[in-house]
Amino acid sequence: MIETFAALLLAHAVADFLLQTSGMVATKRSARTLFLHFAIVLVTAQAALGRVDAWEPLALAAVHIAIDIVKAYTLPNRLASFLADQGAHLLTLAAVALLSPGLFAGGAWAAIPWLPGLMAAAAGLVFATAAGGHVVALLVSPWDRSVLPEGLPNGGRLIGLLERGIIFLLILVEQPAGIGFLIAAKSVLRFETTSKDTRAGEYVIIGTLASFGWAMVVGYGTMTLIEALLPPTP
Repeated sequence: MIETFAALLLAHAVADFLLQTSGMVATKRSARTLFLHFAIVLVTAQAALGRVDAWEPLALAAVHIAIDIVKAYTLPNRLASFLADQGAHLLTLAAVALLSPGLFAGGAWAAIPWLPGLMAAAAGLVFATAAGGHVVALLVSPWDRSVLPEGLPNGGRLIGLLERGIIFLLILVEQPAGIGFLIAAKSVLRFETTSKDTRAGEYVIIGTLASFGWAMVVGYGTMTLIEALLPPTP
């Protein structure tokens, strides 16, 4: 069951955060966009499971689109809506894995024992970096970003991706103490901005704490999943 969940988790992460463009998100109510996203969810699930003969990926893709439609038409573009949407998707993945635990074992990749663990790590990395960017952006969206001094185009976004990726990897290699050095380094680099303008300082602090916190939660969650995939010790 855990192997099936790890495979579907990676498929979901790829479909929702790597292959779903900003243009697709902006036109989520379009039938064409919904159908395209449905196809992406279906194909990624089939690819992760290593099989096209099962009906479960088709049902999973249909439920995925139903959840997206509910969000697009009834929920505002807020952090709570994003978390509720992702929570519903994860519950769907867990339900499929629980009801059809042998999906992965019956697929083409079943003979590769280390693959589910790699899938779990890859899914966690996508959630920590790409999904984390959405979380932080939605959290700080009520405040005007113009309080920050102008920097490189998309510089802040890239910094966020890198810092969450580093934190995630530090947790996976069991070196969480390194996160403290990362916080110290960012504090030094941002000192001039945060010390001269209270609003800018608070904006940076909120964004930084959210970014670090999200990466840590995803990192430890991924570690738990990887440990569950390991064979029991005698």
